[in-house]
Amino acid sequence: MAAPVTRQVRGGAVPGSVPAAPEGLPLAAGVAELPVLDARGRRVPFGALFRERRAMVVLVRHFLCYACKEYVEDLAKVPRSALEEANITLIVIGQSSYHHIEPFCKLTGYCHEIYVDPEREIYKRLGMKRGEEISSSGNSIHFIHRDRNRLDHKPINSVLQLVGIPHVDFTSGPSVIHV
Repeated sequence: MAAPVTRQVRGGAVPGSVPAAPEGLPLAAGVAELPVLDARGRRVPFGALFRERRAMVVLVRHFLCYACKEYVEDLAKVPRSALEEANITLIVIGQSSYHHIEPFCKLTGYCHEIYVDPEREIYKRLGMKRGEEISSSGNSIHFIHRDRNRLDHKPINSVLQLVGIPHVDFTSGPSVIHV
């Protein structure tokens, strides 16, 4: 089992600037080739989700977890324009059947990329027990947060800051970016 990744895409950089991503730690052997399923049940290799692009990948416990549902509802408020400007793809991966993706997206308002790992193989290989947030590109992970309990999600704005996205107001109504 590979040690947790602690190097971050962004540390003490000046707010608003987007530094080049540092070299990350490679994915554990074979993890990149493990399949995730899209909303139609099509298999996609996990590594293909971020092999040729920068991505913020959020692995949630499961779609019935209330805390995970609320977290994904807030992720849904991240403006597509902010992601595009930072050249980041936002991806959620759940532990469920692909049949649950569409209803979960309707329930949460989430409109970015979403997949499932129904057999939990990626979770197992990465030593994950709960939800996690990772930032990755190529076949490398640049940041990882492992939840200690079901309420220990990393604040979304902290993760967004690491990938160069300005503060998002999650308190009410449509998202507002504060620069």
